[in-house]
Amino acid sequence: MPDQEEIFAPLAAADLQLDEGQRVVALGLYRELAKGTPVRRDRLASALDIPTREVNEVLESDALSCLTFHDDQKAIVGFGGLAVVEMAHKFIVNGQTLYTWCAWDSLFIPELLGTTADVESNCPETRSTVRLRVAPDGVNAVDPTETVVSFLLPDDLRIEQTAVDTMKSFCHLVYFLVSPEAGRNWTERHAGTFVLSLDDAFALAKMLNRHRFGSVLRLP
Repeated sequence: MPDQEEIFAPLAAADLQLDEGQRVVALGLYRELAKGTPVRRDRLASALDIPTREVNEVLESDALSCLTFHDDQKAIVGFGGLAVVEMAHKFIVNGQTLYTWCAWDSLFIPELLGTTADVESNCPETRSTVRLRVAPDGVNAVDPTETVVSFLLPDDLRIEQTAVDTMKSFCHLVYFLVSPEAGRNWTERHAGTFVLSLDDAFALAKMLNRHRFGSVLRLP
């Protein structure tokens, strides 16, 4: 298995390169979605105290549009791993039931929101439920205690052109599994995947947040 730096280097190289304005809007969008309802662009603009025209320009940029889902009314229902519509991984913050696109999203998003999340996810190997409490600074509780995370080999990591592509090529292979044995059994059947400990997966999540958001990342 590659070490953290070997995993993160190609991930960072393939990741979005956000400018200051994009970082501000992206963080604001995460925090508005965390309120549990679809986010209209004028609402996001008001929350950030930025003209709606500027918010529109940022959201329509290639860097952010590729990570965004909309509903039929053009409100945003998913962004960068967080969603207000049902997906595989339940993510509960401040009494709101949200969802993440993959297991790893559940580890890096709490720091972006500045709050603790309760996570529920089904192990794809055993179909049993994994439960975690994830704070901005670490995983505070996990059941089962031997839970691990499936991940992709560095050469297979890609940031795709659309959110749907990203989910198909990455998110559908990144899960919580109840034990190292379950993880090995599952990854043996899925080429290019391997098992990470929760600690290692969380450390990579922190590295991603620093790379993607830099000095803009401030806890509320």
